[in-house]
Amino acid sequence: MKKLIFRKFILDITLFFLISSLSITLIVWVIQAVNYLDFVSEDGHSFKVYFVYSLLNLPKIFSKIVIFLFFISCFYTVSKYEENNEILIFWTNGIKKTQFINNIIKFSIIVFILQFVLIFFVVPKTLDLARSQIRNSNIDYFPSLIKSKQFIDTVSDLTIFVDKKKNNGLLKNIFLKDEKFDSKKSKIISAKEGAIIKKRDDYYLILYDGQITNLDKKNTNIFTFDKTEINLSNYTSKSILHPKIQELSSFTLLKCLLSFINNNSGYSTKTFDCNLSSITPTTQELFKRTIIPIYILIVGFVASCLIIKSKNEKNYNIFKYSIFFIGIICILLSEVTIQLISYQNFENLFIATFPYLLSLLIYFYLIISPKFYYK
Repeated sequence: MKKLIFRKFILDITLFFLISSLSITLIVWVIQAVNYLDFVSEDGHSFKVYFVYSLLNLPKIFSKIVIFLFFISCFYTVSKYEENNEILIFWTNGIKKTQFINNIIKFSIIVFILQFVLIFFVVPKTLDLARSQIRNSNIDYFPSLIKSKQFIDTVSDLTIFVDKKKNNGLLKNIFLKDEKFDSKKSKIISAKEGAIIKKRDDYYLILYDGQITNLDKKNTNIFTFDKTEINLSNYTSKSILHPKIQELSSFTLLKCLLSFINNNSGYSTKTFDCNLSSITPTTQELFKRTIIPIYILIVGFVASCLIIKSKNEKNYNIFKYSIFFIGIICILLSEVTIQLISYQNFENLFIATFPYLLSLLIYFYLIISPKFYYK
């Protein structure tokens, strides 16, 4: 009988957690997906790249709200059981409040493990895959970005100005500044007419009747042409292509931290520079991936405090709202402590052990509370 009661209770928490997680995650995802439209409208990437990139950000969104939704699920379910007198079923069937809290702890540990796996392994991988979509994509919608009497600098090292763009795609009075071919020089190209065409998977800018001006500090060379073409695939998008700290694997970050701990120096690779400027963000990111999930246990403890008082007792509502407020404070605390972490900071040890100490403190408070045991 006791197993059936707890199974029903955990099922109610799980259902509320899943429904709220799905709803809020999709809402946040839609809002972010609207912001990502810049990849198409400003950077010229295809809708396929945009959709895949947005989809791969779903695990990150979910991982951000897990702690909050888990607390709300536990708080709402325990509160509902108390309001509907269903909580009495536990006590009348000989279930002690210690057993009740221990079952919530077990469930919290399961959510903690899922959250840890999510942010330690899954989220960095999906974020890296999302970045690779941008890194490996062409400027598929480049022709649609060209507009009359506007400077277009969507791609790196290339600025384009078109005086007039006709409906058939013909461009009039074109001006280009190319800084790609030499870091110490620049090239200015002007043409009376031009058009953008696609050959296989690449876009080419075909120019007619113009001149090329090569500029450097010593001299200037001018060449005229009847026709020339520029391969636009040689230019990359201005979207950030280098991986961010949050997109790197946890093992890469651990390797960087251990390198500074053991050798007091970093290293450099094609995708990551482990140096003094990156070691603090690296430490903060590892703290977020390894320590912050512990707060799931803490908010589970906090929500369990609702069983200390009955709804028939005086000031129950004040007590309930206080518990809710404490839970929110713990969630905010989990975010604030990340910013307090820095490399070789003596406070790091305290900040890292604080979640464990806080969870033990709440647990012992429940155990020694005079109203904890059902009479």
